[in-house]
Amino acid sequence: MEYFELIETACKSVDMSLTKEKYDKFMLYKDLLKEWNEKINLTAITEDEEIVKKHFIDCIKAFNAEAFKEAQNIIDVGTGAGFPGLPIAIMRDDVKVTLLDSLNKRINFLNEVVAKLSLNNVTTIHSRAEDGARKKELREKFDISTSRAVANMSVLSELCMPYVKINGNFIALKGPSVEEELNEAKNAITTLGGELIDVIKVDIEKTDLRHNLVIVKKVKQTPGVYPRKAGTITKKPLK
Repeated sequence: MEYFELIETACKSVDMSLTKEKYDKFMLYKDLLKEWNEKINLTAITEDEEIVKKHFIDCIKAFNAEAFKEAQNIIDVGTGAGFPGLPIAIMRDDVKVTLLDSLNKRINFLNEVVAKLSLNNVTTIHSRAEDGARKKELREKFDISTSRAVANMSVLSELCMPYVKINGNFIALKGPSVEEELNEAKNAITTLGGELIDVIKVDIEKTDLRHNLVIVKKVKQTPGVYPRKAGTITKKPLK
């Protein structure tokens, strides 16, 4: 239980509670992450305490955005090793979380985590973000579309906004220097049907890390031409 207090403090800071059952799930997730990381590249962070702080607590801090406490279904686009989707699903077993990633090896890892942690509220999808957003069953179906450290805000908005239902939110977990990105992404956000609502500054316990939660509300439908084809989005980001 050596990290219980550390995670519990983070949970209390966002008005969430940590049970022993949830803590045990985080620890098993950590062990599986380290085990699989020796076979496939999932994370550069491999020390136990660093995983707890820089992955788990960083994702728990997403609950600084009230929308994460109220949402009924969330999609994590380009989830990678499951961040922030899996920590959110562990903390809230009443919310449906969809993890979407383009690499099948990562999906295999996520499926094992979901099975071993008995996360009945999690679904995984193997797909590129651009392709998934064109499927009727996924497009504009989610209260929240979220992503962590995948791309700059212009590109990320185009990948994530099409999944959000009107009045839902696209919430990006970003690093410390987000102002410039947001200036460049203003028009993209508007074009895609969004409106920047808030940027919440986040501190990570026992580190000097300063992160941001960027909250974009979906105020109108995303035009059918978006997202554009894979490759075009990154080569020619929306201005």
